[in-house]
Amino acid sequence: MRTLKFILFVFCLSIACPAQAIDKAAVEKLALGEADERSAAIAALLAEGDPRTAALLQAVSEGDMQTAGKRVLIVKGEQATDAVSGEAVSPLPEGREDVVANNRLRREIEGALAAFKLLSPERTARLEAAKALAGGADAAMLPLVKKALEKETDPDIKPLLELTASSMEMKSGDKETRLAAIRRLGESNSPNSRTLLAEAVTDADEDIRIAAQKSLLAVQGKLAWGERAGLLFAGISLGSILLLAALGLAITYGLMGVINMAHGELIMIGAYTTYVVQVLFRKTNFFDWYLLLAVPASFIVAAAVGMVLERVVIRWLYGRPLETLLATWGISLMLIQSVRTLFGAANVQVENPAFMSGGIQAFAGVVLPWSRIGIIVFAALVLFLIYLLLTKTRLGLFVRGVTQNREMAACVGVHTGRVDMWAFGLGSGIAGLAGCALSQIGNVGPDLGQSYIVDSFMVVVFGGVGQLAGTVYAAMTLGFANKFLEAVSGAVIAKIVVLVFIIFFIQRRPQGLFAVKGRSVEA
Repeated sequence: MRTLKFILFVFCLSIACPAQAIDKAAVEKLALGEADERSAAIAALLAEGDPRTAALLQAVSEGDMQTAGKRVLIVKGEQATDAVSGEAVSPLPEGREDVVANNRLRREIEGALAAFKLLSPERTARLEAAKALAGGADAAMLPLVKKALEKETDPDIKPLLELTASSMEMKSGDKETRLAAIRRLGESNSPNSRTLLAEAVTDADEDIRIAAQKSLLAVQGKLAWGERAGLLFAGISLGSILLLAALGLAITYGLMGVINMAHGELIMIGAYTTYVVQVLFRKTNFFDWYLLLAVPASFIVAAAVGMVLERVVIRWLYGRPLETLLATWGISLMLIQSVRTLFGAANVQVENPAFMSGGIQAFAGVVLPWSRIGIIVFAALVLFLIYLLLTKTRLGLFVRGVTQNREMAACVGVHTGRVDMWAFGLGSGIAGLAGCALSQIGNVGPDLGQSYIVDSFMVVVFGGVGQLAGTVYAAMTLGFANKFLEAVSGAVIAKIVVLVFIIFFIQRRPQGLFAVKGRSVEA
């Protein structure tokens, strides 16, 4: 459909143009010349900038061009047009021969037609053409690119055209033209500019080398800021994911001292709940709104599973950490196998809603995905709601009282067993919310929780058991540390270094960044 619109646009433009013939010699070389002559003919036609050239090249590509002696015709069915003058030819000459386009010629024609799309009235077509030419364009297209650049006003397309024009002029034999192109590239913040300038730094001409070095330093400075911004965003994004994964564990571990090895599987349950809701919404016309139901559903399902586990198993094992660890580890295996039985061992795909697809290009080469931005906002919202729950509600008061001194809280009438159940359900529900968020950035599978259980415990222990503020600081610190070390030494080494750091830190400060305060602790 887009190609048809483009052809109609070229046709209308050609009608609007003065009725003059296209370069006859170039047309004859295109039809009858050798390989190099045909390439030169395309370059000459592009330099002319006549919009009828697009229709002419399209005819060659589609096999609609024929010759009758030295006369070149465009033949469609029983109708023929003179390729030079554009006049109708009737009757059709005898002894016509087809003009055959080999693969090389087709590639050159495709590039030329892409250049002509720069004149299209459709923004999408012009943007695609500008991106295609930015990856590498023939110098013969420079007049057409400059013509499009004069008319272009779109802020996304114009920088691409400027980069393309500068890269073409860099190959020019004229020294002043090359120097002007180098200076323009120095004002760019595109990684492609850095590549072009790096090649010019080794040029034989001293003036070219000096100008290229200055421009290269300017471009590298701009790109360095973009890389720092991308690294900062990656650290915040990973920290938000770790915070969501560890927040529920911080509540259950901090309140009851339960080493819940099934915490990762509660995250997995939240992710699969999101998948089920998505499947249900796919049958409706409101697919993009499925998260409005998936978020509360993942919390409720994971919280319900957590409360059942607490009432059936965990409540009988308080004060016995080894038995609790073994029991919850066995529960995690049961939950994994149950999910495999229900959904299969293969990963399932959870699609992003339309408003979470794509991203923002904050800097050249740095795209901030909407899904990651959404997770950061979601983590901040969950953290704020948990803060309100723990500080402004009756349940929060009981949870804080039992955390600081369980015996004293029981003495003043707090039903500690019930508080344990609700607190464990709250922590499990938050794990379900983490699973809902994680489903937006990757596949969902039975082993999803295993990828986050170790990191969750590291965040909780590093931040301080039972400390909400400590969990936040620890998640962000580990997120930034991981991303910074990955950029320096790779993902595997980064994980090892972070783990070694946590081991040495806990040896020096067993209570974590923030110690729990209370009479039972001080005693």
